[in-house]
Amino acid sequence: MKIADLPLPNHLRDAYLKAGIEELYPPQAECIHAGLFDRKNILAAIPTASGKTLIAEMAMQREIADGGKCLYVVPLKALASEKYEDFSGKSVKVGIATGDPDQRDEYLGRYDIIVATSEKTDSLLRNKAGWLKEISLLVVDEIHLIGDETRGATLEMVIAQLRYLNPTMQIIGLSATMGNPESLAKWLDAHLITSEWRPVDLREGVYFDGAIHFHGTERVLLTPKKDDDLNLLLDTIGEGGQCLVFVSSRRSAEAYAKRAAAVLKKSSPALDELSNRIARADTTASGKTLAAAVKSGAAFHHAGLPSEARKAVEDGFRKGDILVISATPTLAAGLNLPARRVIIRDYQRYERGSGMNPIPVLEYHQMAGRAGRPRLDPYGEAVLIAKEKQDVDRLFEEFIDAPAEDISSQCQRENELRSHLLALITSGFAETRDEVRGFMEKSFYASQKSVHRRLDKNVERALAYLEESGMIEFEGEGVHGTRFGALSSRLYLDPESAMMIKDGLKGCSDFTAFGMLHLLCMTPDMFRFYLKASDETFIDKILTDRGSELMMEDISEEFFAAIKTALVAEEWTDEIGEDSICERFGVGAGDIHAVVENLKWLMHAAARICHEFTPSFDVKMQDLELRVTHGVKEELIPLISLKGIGRVRARRLFNRGITSPKDILAADENDLVAILGAVTAKNVQKEAGRKSGRKSQPEIEEKEITVEPAEKKPQATLFDFGE
Repeated sequence: MKIADLPLPNHLRDAYLKAGIEELYPPQAECIHAGLFDRKNILAAIPTASGKTLIAEMAMQREIADGGKCLYVVPLKALASEKYEDFSGKSVKVGIATGDPDQRDEYLGRYDIIVATSEKTDSLLRNKAGWLKEISLLVVDEIHLIGDETRGATLEMVIAQLRYLNPTMQIIGLSATMGNPESLAKWLDAHLITSEWRPVDLREGVYFDGAIHFHGTERVLLTPKKDDDLNLLLDTIGEGGQCLVFVSSRRSAEAYAKRAAAVLKKSSPALDELSNRIARADTTASGKTLAAAVKSGAAFHHAGLPSEARKAVEDGFRKGDILVISATPTLAAGLNLPARRVIIRDYQRYERGSGMNPIPVLEYHQMAGRAGRPRLDPYGEAVLIAKEKQDVDRLFEEFIDAPAEDISSQCQRENELRSHLLALITSGFAETRDEVRGFMEKSFYASQKSVHRRLDKNVERALAYLEESGMIEFEGEGVHGTRFGALSSRLYLDPESAMMIKDGLKGCSDFTAFGMLHLLCMTPDMFRFYLKASDETFIDKILTDRGSELMMEDISEEFFAAIKTALVAEEWTDEIGEDSICERFGVGAGDIHAVVENLKWLMHAAARICHEFTPSFDVKMQDLELRVTHGVKEELIPLISLKGIGRVRARRLFNRGITSPKDILAADENDLVAILGAVTAKNVQKEAGRKSGRKSQPEIEEKEITVEPAEKKPQATLFDFGE
């Protein structure tokens, strides 16, 4: 099927032809025949690199040409950014939504395509963003993640609620191979498109004793090194390809990159530039290790790296400068980084409570699907490494020849159900007990099997919890959210988190920053660092010296892990350098950033709850929120409130005796320029004048030529929105 023959907008057809895309792949053509342009629902469960994004883009551009509006939902922020770039610059207006969880973001309604994470979309639904009712085409990327324990329930409820709001909306689900696509297609009322076709042939095999064993054949490799994983790499590089190596842990990823760098010994100005970019982005020991490896053409990729370092690695690999990336499985979750050969070295993973377990077959297929760069590689290879001869047949049976697992709804999980039922009630999707049940009976959970009795029990148990917690109230069969329930839902808090925060604050007689940070780290909404054996000593000391500061008592592992996580956050707010924090706690710079980002949201939410129930702590909560956001001690708060002043500049000013906006107005202009630079000094003086209620001298002199921006209305609070 030729691109030139398709009913696409002229600008899109021209863009494809200019990029060398003249004909559709077979799975793409199947979607057209199934009614893609006739607004039929489509579930495309096809291999990685077989053109799923193009399917969605064609449908969205056609929908926009007919006056529609499109929402493209992805699982990860990084993937949202990638898709935003993909869709931009093609004569339609594209927006991206990944930010604050308690905003309606009505400005997004002016875009033709909105790219958003599933969590952000859920938040927009809870906050009643009006433009969501205008969505006429919903695309859900990686829709198989509806079976994921951490985000599956949210994705399922997002789809269900958008279908309720927009009954005639077209849905396109894009998925990797899964065991039961028919079940998902039935729930979506969608035409199912499945295919094994790929633009680059995929060869899957098992490496053992110097050879890759494929079905019916084998390929013998040169083995100049004693390590199998290095021999596989060198063979790939020798053929002009690139490699992805999947390992089970961050430590393994870093160790492999160091070993790979030692055997590659590549050098180029581009690699030197990438290395310097990484060194600037991550000054920790891990960052230095990465920068050194990249100089020789090797890299690692995991969540412990700051985003800028990860992006540098991805950019270098896409351009072909970096030859190999060793990565934890997060890289396989959607980012477009194909390679000639994918080596799945570690196919077992440690799971707390059960030890080492095989990775899911679906995860193996996600990794293997990265093999083969379209238009660059004649084929792609996915290779498992066997440790013993008898493992060869077993690995074929357990991974290569095995079907992917069935996916199942995660709405059966009690904590997930509580949160989403509260959102249904406070957002107005359900106003009676029967409407709650009726909505859930249309869920993927209810469609999978005859579960109505179990579903009813789960729903009743969740409703009882919400009523006992004071988040919903019943009047006969009618049900509505309380002020506390509405606030909790719109702040995107797990109901249990909201209760913990409220109870902790109400029971607190002596507020401390560390106690508050620990309380937030105990909530279900906060991830916690794993405890190592070496952590026990300092955790015991903290309990002895500072136990009185904590707002709750417990003896669980989560309680002690929350202490470690709160200590990392406290050191951040005490302006301790990232290098020192990483070294002391054994974490990465990316981990620190993740803690800060999570706590910024939780601090904001906790401050809102505090204002409702314990307003006497308002000022302390607001100060702590600023400290977490900017990473500063309390003494820098007056300075950090000025636009253009970050933690580094604020500390420089403070150390020079400039401790407040008034001090800035009184300071010698040359001193300010020396600390801040000329442009920033001028802007900060203006800001300080506004904060102090008077204008700085430069601002007075420029009054006649200054154009004041239009007055902005104050930001509405959540309770300003109508029910």
